[in-house]
Amino acid sequence: MQQAFFLAEQAYEEKEVPVGAVVIKDDRIVGKGYNQTERLNDPTAHAEMLAVSAACSTLGQKYLQDCTLYVTLEPCPMCTGALVWSKLDTVVIGAWDAKAGSCGSAFNLSTNDKLNHQVNVIQGFMENDCEWILKKFFEERRSSGNGQSL
Repeated sequence: MQQAFFLAEQAYEEKEVPVGAVVIKDDRIVGKGYNQTERLNDPTAHAEMLAVSAACSTLGQKYLQDCTLYVTLEPCPMCTGALVWSKLDTVVIGAWDAKAGSCGSAFNLSTNDKLNHQVNVIQGFMENDCEWILKKFFEERRSSGNGQSL
């Protein structure tokens, strides 16, 4: 999770919503990403999406069995869908997202038995740090008159 948090800090420095993600297989990072929606003008450029794409490229395959994603904020519906479709084994989450989280807080797509795969969810790793950087980011955005919601 520490590596995902470093990526969230990088997103923060680039004035992106500070979310970072890494995909691990056999104790090594095979994919990583941080939010880049502003930089790339792409609403799909979430940390998880970039990390999953990078992992699939590194591994040369479209499925991520035996892989774990560490992410600083609970994935949204789009990202959770990508985790399910990529057949990722486990997602480890830092902070919950009560507005759009789709691994158990607002929605639960990760373990929906109507889908072709279910992702194991582990919550609360470095939760205080992950919540802190998000709160700091949005407080700064609000105080500058440039509010943005998740």
